[in-house]
Amino acid sequence: MNYLGHKSVKNTMLYIQLEQAIYKEASDQFTCRIVSNAEDAKGLVETGFEYVCTTPQDAMLFRKRK
Repeated sequence: MNYLGHKSVKNTMLYIQLEQAIYKEASDQFTCRIVSNAEDAKGLVETGFEYVCTTPQDAMLFRKRK
């Protein structure tokens, strides 16, 4: 509740219920991709991949639920 900035636990519970409904059958397994330029990164985002981070070697990491 505090982490999300909600004043009421009811709002937090709503988000928990939404998350459970959306990801009920989703696994914690991901397809991962590594790219090193903006054009490839754009292509991944357009196909549903989510940006995770950039490594010290300037490689960008992306993931998408299986």
